[in-house]
Amino acid sequence: MSDFGAAVRGDLKRNHDAQPEVYRSPEVMLEVTWSYPIDIWNVGVMRWDIFEGKHLFHGIDPKDTAYSTRAHLEEVIGMLGMPPLDLIKVGSRSDEFLTDDVRVSLPCYSPHYSISQWKADVPIPANSGLAQSELNLEGDEKQEFLRFVGGMLQWSPEDRKTPKELLQDPWLYN
Repeated sequence: MSDFGAAVRGDLKRNHDAQPEVYRSPEVMLEVTWSYPIDIWNVGVMRWDIFEGKHLFHGIDPKDTAYSTRAHLEEVIGMLGMPPLDLIKVGSRSDEFLTDDVRVSLPCYSPHYSISQWKADVPIPANSGLAQSELNLEGDEKQEFLRFVGGMLQWSPEDRKTPKELLQDPWLYN
């Protein structure tokens, strides 16, 4: 459910709660300043929900059976892997859920990718991911759909597809 009365211009950076709970983008959950790319995240999650006939994320906390950011984040981590370290470092709420330290020395380490640890007490589901969750397609059709949605469901806002890129995506024309 959404309220257009809560709509704001996206050309200014913001840092307040936005979006219906199950559609919240990582930057909103971690309290990172956000702009238009949160809408791309929304389109990706809603596209999934419409196509699959079920929510991709629920965010239901196992302790009190209500929505919680920590439960939502563990679902996103289960689907997309750990968030990039640069996103963790700028989130006002990141330290509630994740460490921001590098615990392993890797020769291929890039500061864009996280080697942080999940520290909220909600277990990250094993064997989950977009490919395992998509149940309506097979073969090339499945891969094209996953690529299309995956272009919107990126941890880093700058890694998400733009509206123009999405409109030119071949999946829309198949």
